[in-house]
Amino acid sequence: MSGFFGIVSTKDCVNDLFFGTDYHSHLGTRRGGLAVRSPGGIKRVIHDITNSQFRSKFEDDLRRMNGPWGIGVISDYEDQPLIIGSHLGTYAIVTVGVIKNMEELVRQAFSKSATHFSEMSGNEINPTEVVANLINQEATFEDGLRRVQLSVEGSCSILVLTNHGLYAARDRWGRTPVILGRKEGSYAVTLETTAFPNLDFEVIRDLGPGEIVLINDEGVQPKMDPLEGMRMCAFLWVYYGYPSSTYEGINVELARNRCGAALARRDSSKVDLVAGIPDSGTAHAVGYANEAHIPFKRPFVKYTPTWPRSFMPQDQLIRDLVARMKLIPIRDFIENQRLLFCEDSIVRGTQLKDIIQRLYAMNAREIHMRPACPPLVFGCKYLNFSRSRSELDLAGRKAIQDLEGHHEKNLEDYANPCSDRYCAMVEKIRKRLNLTTLQYQRLDDLVEAIGLPREKLCTYCWSGQE
Repeated sequence: MSGFFGIVSTKDCVNDLFFGTDYHSHLGTRRGGLAVRSPGGIKRVIHDITNSQFRSKFEDDLRRMNGPWGIGVISDYEDQPLIIGSHLGTYAIVTVGVIKNMEELVRQAFSKSATHFSEMSGNEINPTEVVANLINQEATFEDGLRRVQLSVEGSCSILVLTNHGLYAARDRWGRTPVILGRKEGSYAVTLETTAFPNLDFEVIRDLGPGEIVLINDEGVQPKMDPLEGMRMCAFLWVYYGYPSSTYEGINVELARNRCGAALARRDSSKVDLVAGIPDSGTAHAVGYANEAHIPFKRPFVKYTPTWPRSFMPQDQLIRDLVARMKLIPIRDFIENQRLLFCEDSIVRGTQLKDIIQRLYAMNAREIHMRPACPPLVFGCKYLNFSRSRSELDLAGRKAIQDLEGHHEKNLEDYANPCSDRYCAMVEKIRKRLNLTTLQYQRLDDLVEAIGLPREKLCTYCWSGQE
């Protein structure tokens, strides 16, 4: 996943742009970029942030950038922002999401003999350039952005910085949030509202699915009405979203507290303390502990000064090492204790297995695990929420493979918490992780904890339903 921030101001915007973009650092691992429209044109800077923080890479650039309008991005993979010259004028563009039909869109582009793509990395075409190509096929930015929304399979939210303002477009189904903010003399657009409070912005509203607006000195101007239907990614409230952020009026931390409380209401385990796997499991654990009236404690603390990043490197050995280095155990809360942990989810379970082994090595008496969402049975078709390269990497699919001899058999049964196959899958995962008990969140409880109607949420990775 990735995150973006854009601003239109009556004065220099660079400081607000810098810090607003920095507040999205938990959403990406590879690249960070800023683009500012100044009197001399668009100035852009992109840095590799794989092994360092966004802030440390961009501080020196701030002195060389100035202007009242700008966009910024923290990206999982591709270089952004891109500067594009076209019949629409020169503009800068950033995108958030994933294009699942890239090959088809590139093939269609190459069918027009004049088309070429220059933003190549590792022989791969930059998805943001493909989006720009779609925009450039129309006579206006509004029509071009709508073309993207209707052409992309997956999701794609977009910011476009032009000569006459900043366009913001939410993806067709509203899978990711795009939120407008305002303070005296400035308008902003963000994925995470956590960027707003310390910069003194107040939330105006969320864009609707497929909605397109133009922001300039005259304010926020609607350009394309929202489209019917919403399928917002429920995983934003479970894991991806920052605790202080709010989407569709629902705060992430509060939703996670409700998730934990729902887990507690279906549980009768006798334990000595409740804890969260840092950091994303913490809010779920607080909700569980408060509902169950069991002490909340921290058997692990995260060491953030040198390990601040939320995500991990691609290489599994390095991932495991980083995960271990980040978490420091407190023996006093582990030895001879019956521990219940809340976790946002179990994806592969590789790092979780190591954590459990470390707890037993410190003489934990029992270890119970309560993931805040159902088992992940289906790979995400719409966002890059997991580093898993295939569905078979998922702990649930591995268990199904063991039980069925094939990881794609009887998936509907395995997604049903009332079925025998579901129980067998959970038991397989429990044994592999060496847990005392393992009990997942039910999907109906998760939906209720979030607080949006089921039809407005995407729950495909758990249910397999489009």
